[in-house]
Amino acid sequence: MAGSEAEQKVVVHVRSAGNAPILKQDKFKISGRDKFLRVIEFLRRQLHQDTLFVYVNSSFSPSPDELIIDLYNVRFWMLSY
Repeated sequence: MAGSEAEQKVVVHVRSAGNAPILKQDKFKISGRDKFLRVIEFLRRQLHQDTLFVYVNSSFSPSPDELIIDLYNVRFWMLSY
């Protein structure tokens, strides 16, 4: 399945909210096959925090086992309405 949708890289743009610290690098690429848990773990390491609240498009908090590519596709679905 070379070139399939799940194998593509997705650019993740992170924005802080409230009094959360700002990351030096706010955009990074991740494989579409990775789970959202990988993003959460990355942010925990970067911010040195055990507890984080992470939202997609400031609207919902996905399950850690959601695939990144599925969340990426939901983003475009949300913009079309």
